[in-house]
Formats: sequence, C-alpha cells, structure tokens
Amino acid sequence: MHPLHHPLFVKFIVYFNGNQDYFECHEVLEEYWKSLPDGNKSHPLPAYILLATGLYHWRRGNEEGALKTIRKAEDKFRTLPDEHPVFAEEIDFSRLLQDVRQSVVRLEQGSDFEPFSILISDRLQQLVDEAKPSMDLLPADSDDVIYKHMLRDRSDILLEREEKKKGRR
Repeated sequence: MHPLHHPLFVKFIVYFNGNQDYFECHEVLEEYWKSLPDGNKSHPLPAYILLATGLYHWRRGNEEGALKTIRKAEDKFRTLPDEHPVFAEEIDFSRLLQDVRQSVVRLEQGSDFEPFSILISDRLQQLVDEAKPSMDLLPADSDDVIYKHMLRDRSDILLEREEKKKGRR
C-alpha cells in the first residue's frame, strides 16, 4: 500500500481539508507515525504533524507558537521530496510548499489565520471521499474544533512529558 493511502493518512486529509480539525490531524498522524518501525523524527510524517499543530496554534491566536512550528514544518518539507519522495507523491507538493511559505509570511506580518487545503491526486481524493461519510466531522468554526485540546483528558501525555523532563536533568 502506498504510505499516503494508509487509513490514518487518509483521515488526516479528511480532517485537514474537510473541517480544518488540526487537532485530530495531529492525533491521527501521530498514531500512524508511532506505528512505524522507522518512525523517528527524520521521518516525513512529523512535517505534516508540525503543519497541523502550527495551524491549530494560529487559529487559536498563539501566533508565536504557530510561527515557530510552521517554520519547522517548512524546513522539513523542503527536504522531503529528495529524501522521501513517496511522501510527496499524490500531493501537489509545490503548492503545499507555497501555502506553507505564505502562512509563515502572513504570521510574520501579524495577519489573521487563513486555512488552506492540501491539493491531492484523484486516487487519494477517492479514498478521502470513501472515508468521509463514516467520520463525525464537526463544523470548522465550532469551539469543539478550535479548542479541542481543552476538551480532552491528556493527563497521560502531560505525565509523559514531565517524566522526560526529569530524565534530562
């Protein structure tokens, strides 16, 4: 199976393009990434995860966090076509790079949040169209999408972060 046809990547596209649920984008791609034997930070999926995270921050008004995160995504995306070409296939990758760059510029200028869609191949769009009816998509402008991190019990993740911090000391 093509890695972009994986059900979790398809869900990522549904959330990203469908209702801009960037929190769920992050969740499904992180699950996909962690399931891979070679899922280290140099893998291409973190670029997409960072992009979703940055857009989530931007929409909520955290411009500083958004700019930092989207810049990291941009850096990873720049090398992706050469180092992991399969993760740039079936996506209009030059357009994605343009949209990411434009987001950085808009953030640097203090502009308001502006979403964009990831343009995909007909085959990937077919998979997205097949997956979408079974997914419960909330309206993009609902507080349940915009502030989703506040609605989830993420105590296990916070505990894991604290344990990692203690290990670094």
